[in-house]
Amino acid sequence: MEDADIGLVGLGTMGSNLALNMAEKGFRVAVYNRTTSATEAFVAQAGDLADNLIACETYEDLASAIKAPRAVVLMVPAGKIVDKVSADLSAHLSDGDMIVDAGNANFRDTNRRAGEADKIKVMGIGVSGGAEGARHGPSIMAGGAPEAWTRMKPILTAIAADYDGVPCADFFGPEGAGHFVKAVHNGIEYADMQIIAEAYGLMRDGLGMAAGDIGGVFARWNNGALASYLTGISGEVASATDPDTGAAMLDVILDKAGQKGTGRWTAIEAQHLAAPVTVIEAAVAARNMSALIDVRGEGEALFGGAPNPVGLSLEQIEGALIAGKILCYTQGFDMLARASTAFEWDMPLPAIAEVWREGCIIRSDMLNDMARALREAPDMLLMFDGYFAKLLTDSLPHLRAVAESSIVHGHPAPALTAALGYFDTMRRARGTANMIQGQRDFFGEHGFERLDRDGKDFHGPWASNS
Repeated sequence: MEDADIGLVGLGTMGSNLALNMAEKGFRVAVYNRTTSATEAFVAQAGDLADNLIACETYEDLASAIKAPRAVVLMVPAGKIVDKVSADLSAHLSDGDMIVDAGNANFRDTNRRAGEADKIKVMGIGVSGGAEGARHGPSIMAGGAPEAWTRMKPILTAIAADYDGVPCADFFGPEGAGHFVKAVHNGIEYADMQIIAEAYGLMRDGLGMAAGDIGGVFARWNNGALASYLTGISGEVASATDPDTGAAMLDVILDKAGQKGTGRWTAIEAQHLAAPVTVIEAAVAARNMSALIDVRGEGEALFGGAPNPVGLSLEQIEGALIAGKILCYTQGFDMLARASTAFEWDMPLPAIAEVWREGCIIRSDMLNDMARALREAPDMLLMFDGYFAKLLTDSLPHLRAVAESSIVHGHPAPALTAALGYFDTMRRARGTANMIQGQRDFFGEHGFERLDRDGKDFHGPWASNS
């Protein structure tokens, strides 16, 4: 019986919570999981929401349960599994039906699937907010054909997070545009988490503070310019106690950070776009180095690893985080602008900032001003906006102090120092790439431009000696 408004495949943590969210908003959802017992258990445990859920044992059952034209959301691992599920599911779908990939897909895979699609439409949406967001309101970044967004908009805006009455769900362009925005979101997330971790390390190792006291500092910072989801949970994480040992929770967690690839994709695509995202790149590299525990142990045995105390104040560390955050977001939005031009997406940057204001991991009080700045001057770097330029100018001395002290006293702060390097480069009208151009011309006769003449194919006097 064609009764469901939408279908959903994949009842892992994210999928099951998204299905419950849809059901709670009044939509009938046909659900399928590869393991039938998991599907049945999910519906059985859904309580009052079970009436809006239809358990399906096969793809055929799933297709039969959904009203035409059908839309099926995939919440399965990115990559080949999406291709396999899409192919198997498509055999039971009809012309005009739609598959909506809501996983962390690489946008190039989404582009390919959209290009290969014939009768079945393909849409890609980025969903951020973790399990809690999926259940009660995520941030949703959609991409695909405009008509696909029109069809899905009533459901996606209904289940999305809400910011002052505005749903945190929007459409950002064709094919993989939504997944691209989600990847950049995750790259910023990597960077934001890394600079917070670096601040934690300076307080722990440089100031000798206990985890609980650090938690209190983050809690205070969350009432100021750094107010955000990540600052808030960092305070809670640092303040938590291990129920098994009674020790601070952070003191028993192995310092080896996991990753699912989206931050790495952001760094890779940034190189293709010639977009400088140095803070994100530093954060990705830091996660890679975190996995090298044995190698780091050898390094400590050989060179010594205990960093020295630092003469920093908490105000300076807070200021460094403020500056680092502004510079990180500046890089992220610059990358989005470059992608919008390169891929002809006509991406609305202010709308991206607004979608990120609630529901997602990088939600922050700063995003309101970021949306305003991007709307007023969409072609200008975010850090050049008057409000952020003033905030950056005020916090920059603190970033310099933190970077200097970290380097001198042996505290790793790769993301914060990368942010400072980016700032100093972007405020210099004349840098040092003229030396690089001279070198390139010397060994490869690549030519260069001159300050005093028009043209691009000038050569130095060394060319005559070759």
